[in-house]
Amino acid sequence: MRKNHFILAVTSLLLLVGCSQQETLTKAEDNASDLVIPTKESVSKDGYPTNENGQTYGPDMGELMLDEPDLISAIGIDGTVGYVKKEDLNGPQPKTPEEAVKLNEAKPREIPMYDVDGENIIGKFIVGG
Repeated sequence: MRKNHFILAVTSLLLLVGCSQQETLTKAEDNASDLVIPTKESVSKDGYPTNENGQTYGPDMGELMLDEPDLISAIGIDGTVGYVKKEDLNGPQPKTPEEAVKLNEAKPREIPMYDVDGENIIGKFIVGG
């Protein structure tokens, strides 16, 4: 269920930033940011780009690719366009069925959003809910 909501958010993000098939990379137009977001077409063709810290970044490709990037494009609670870390998004993983039930009942949680470098926090993202 969470993945479906996230895929919807990522799809909305791609429409929001106006990705086109003619461009390999798109710059998000949010308050003086030069955030670069690869298009689904460029990721399908060339794979995820890698930032200077060795992290892959881009949209969650859903069923089109087996792996998610290290930094997944998202829209923050205030409309900021940025990236969330895959491990932050996935959160703690259950070790028992009981833990899985508790995690499914967990309240929404807030995680940081980053610039493409994966270090500079530029906003907040809500997971769940």
